[in-house]
Amino acid sequence: MNTANEVCKLTVVVDNQAAEGLTAEHGYALHIATPRGNLLLDTGQKTLMKNLATLRVDPGKIDKLVLSHGHYDHSGGIADLLEVNSGMELYLHSAAFEPRYVRDGEETESVRMPLPDMNAVMRHKDEKTHWLTKPMELLPGLGVTGPIPRKNGFEDTGGEFYLDPEGTDVDTIKDDIALWLKTPEGLVVCIGCCHSGLINTLDHIVAATGERRIRTIIGGMHLLHATRERLEKTVAELQRFAIGNIIACHCSGEKAVEFLASELEAEVVAGYAGLSFDVEELGQQ
Repeated sequence: MNTANEVCKLTVVVDNQAAEGLTAEHGYALHIATPRGNLLLDTGQKTLMKNLATLRVDPGKIDKLVLSHGHYDHSGGIADLLEVNSGMELYLHSAAFEPRYVRDGEETESVRMPLPDMNAVMRHKDEKTHWLTKPMELLPGLGVTGPIPRKNGFEDTGGEFYLDPEGTDVDTIKDDIALWLKTPEGLVVCIGCCHSGLINTLDHIVAATGERRIRTIIGGMHLLHATRERLEKTVAELQRFAIGNIIACHCSGEKAVEFLASELEAEVVAGYAGLSFDVEELGQQ
């Protein structure tokens, strides 16, 4: 299929850092505009609608919403979005509704999807709600991973996550998913928090697409608490891929980003709300 004249535009809508005029928050959302439809990956916490307006992105023209996982900082804008666009297709894993807790020492905090957003998902039309169980193509040249196998022993979820407040039932965050876009220069990999691990995610996408060239990785890598050993192993494994650049957002961790930038040949930069770039010839092989 010849799509040589098609251009896709990616824009970070919500992130921990923001360009002037936009609001920063602990959260993430990425807008992907294509000639064949518009897609949003995640919704941040509370600033989604405000930032969309500032960026002049019409929420009514978003055709598909993909939820990378069910944490509050990625799902807190669902209700607001569906209120103005009840016709969009919604893609998520069923585990996104599970109770979620994070422990920091003796402190426990709930990080699950907010109740209004959970209710909005449950009220969404059945025929518009898609439960992700395997890789699938959402648009020509744009796919979603479904659940990501955890095969690398050095990668964990990036924190002390549990399904109970007592911290006895470990949360593997099995609903974590990612997106990919095919281009002539390789894949653009779009991640939310990458709780499955960056290498696990890339291996899964390569297996699903047969493409080993990674043009761009954009999103949160949840390396904020990564040990030196994990960072070193991540760098060593990343050498297996031909990576053009990495745009590190949200939960990647400043020190981790600095380490990757110093150790990789690929360009590594920090993302922010308002960052935008074009991807040409989406879907070309």
